[in-house]
Amino acid sequence: MEECLFCKIIRKEIPSKIIHEDDKVLAFLDISPVNKGHTLVIPKNHSIDLSEMSDDDVDACFKVARNLGNRMIEKLGADGYNINMNTKKAAGQIIFHSHIHIIPRFLGDGLELWHGKPYEESEIDGIHQKLKY
Repeated sequence: MEECLFCKIIRKEIPSKIIHEDDKVLAFLDISPVNKGHTLVIPKNHSIDLSEMSDDDVDACFKVARNLGNRMIEKLGADGYNINMNTKKAAGQIIFHSHIHIIPRFLGDGLELWHGKPYEESEIDGIHQKLKY
């Protein structure tokens, strides 16, 4: 994927502030952070989103994400962290190379998660039947 922004970062054609690199994973600071320290974790093998990632890449990326989240608590004094992955345009994905956001969270930082909506009467049973396996 010559034109993929993240592939260019992996090939060091575009500079980045690399936090972690190994043979499967690259993690670097997001240039437009939600909170200072917001980091992106990407597989070095190009895949468009989570649905295309190999099991090995999923395992490797989420292990790095967990370790970086814990490091944010230890080194940045974060009170917690969010791990987020947008899959497909409807979910907010804008760069189509799989990537995980690790966002350090601080008590009182003012960030909010999405708001839940209750199911309509008996709707939950139909959704449950469709999704279980």
